[in-house]
Amino acid sequence: MNRSARPFALLPSLLLNSAIATLATASMLAPGMTPAVKAALEDSPKAIVDEVWQIVNEEFIGTDFDMNSWQATRQELLGRQYTSRNEAYTAIRDALKQLNDPYTRFLDPREYAELTTQTSGELSGVGVQLAIDEQTSSLKVVQPLENSPAAQAGIQAGDRILRIDSRPTSLMTVEEASDLLRGDSGTTVRLQLVRPDSGIFEVTLRRANIEVPVLHYNVQQEGDLRVGYLRLDEFSSHAAEQMKKAITNLEAQNIQGFVLDLRGNPGGLLFASVDIARMWMETGMIVRTVDRQGGDRAYNANRTALTELPLVVLVDGYSASASEILAGALKDNGRAVIVGNRTYGKGTVQSVHNLSDNSGLAVTISRYYPPSGITINRNGIAPNIEVELSRDQQRLLRSNPSLQGTNRDPQYLRAVTALQEQHLGRNRPALPTPVTLNGY
Repeated sequence: MNRSARPFALLPSLLLNSAIATLATASMLAPGMTPAVKAALEDSPKAIVDEVWQIVNEEFIGTDFDMNSWQATRQELLGRQYTSRNEAYTAIRDALKQLNDPYTRFLDPREYAELTTQTSGELSGVGVQLAIDEQTSSLKVVQPLENSPAAQAGIQAGDRILRIDSRPTSLMTVEEASDLLRGDSGTTVRLQLVRPDSGIFEVTLRRANIEVPVLHYNVQQEGDLRVGYLRLDEFSSHAAEQMKKAITNLEAQNIQGFVLDLRGNPGGLLFASVDIARMWMETGMIVRTVDRQGGDRAYNANRTALTELPLVVLVDGYSASASEILAGALKDNGRAVIVGNRTYGKGTVQSVHNLSDNSGLAVTISRYYPPSGITINRNGIAPNIEVELSRDQQRLLRSNPSLQGTNRDPQYLRAVTALQEQHLGRNRPALPTPVTLNGY
């Protein structure tokens, strides 16, 4: 897949972990049915309706879940006649609304495929990040991904794509172009491009499976302080290994502290957040989950921390789910100073089920709690140092993501100050009460 430049703030993800599961459709198939009748029912839209109902009935955790009402919903759903799968999908979505849980939702086959691609952290395509050039309104390459077919073919940042196969891109959106560039590994796509100093040229790319970088990092000199700046976009299945590599590389460059930017990070996989927390924490509880049966599981640090250097974490109202687990663990254990705005407040875990027609269901199966024991749901994580951005500052950073983590970014500047205070021994990672700074 090929992605546009990531916006400054994303809507919160609807998932925390992505335990892929399947459920047989046998619940509707009574013993003694003939093979022909069984096959007809398995192929009926009712089969998907009942799959969804069964999963919710067995796994959903909700404070006001009414089992009797849900049983009546099954009878009503299976009593209908569905002329198409889309009609069944609409009925499923309507039924799920009664759960009053925005995170339990049905995904059609396309939505399910996109979600599993996102959480896997791998894409099948040519490996370019795309954007629309504001001045020319043309489709341009933001950057080719490392070791991708695009990078190997010599495509560079700033190249403009004129045609994808035989289709001109002049009126295409980034999403439309990305759809054309995606495809099965091993298939080919031909691009016509133009480069300011080289003119028009063409390349044929063979699509491949590509690991998507979700972590971006570098060393920044801030006065006398060498800062390792890391921005994590989401908690994919490759996020932890990318974080481990980044911390190791930055420490080798003699930095004196870290700024971890989780602003706009919608979350992702539960175990990715736990693994990353263990890279920063030597001891202490990370998170506790509780399911419908009262099952209680705590995830703890395991003495595998990669660094003891001071750490400041940036968060905002779009930092959700796994971002809140990581920020909460680091804050409550006194490992980091949290700077920015109160986080989104999503304190539930979802399991993602693959249904028999390649659609999917995300269902809330447990709640999670930070070490403090205070629920994150609808509360979020309060920063130690609150830094409000003016509307103009928000607009600037949203329209120019490259300014994040620079001297044009007030929240980053305050994070650097917090690092300097720790480095000089004038402050510790955990502050007793939040401090409000408006437009620092």
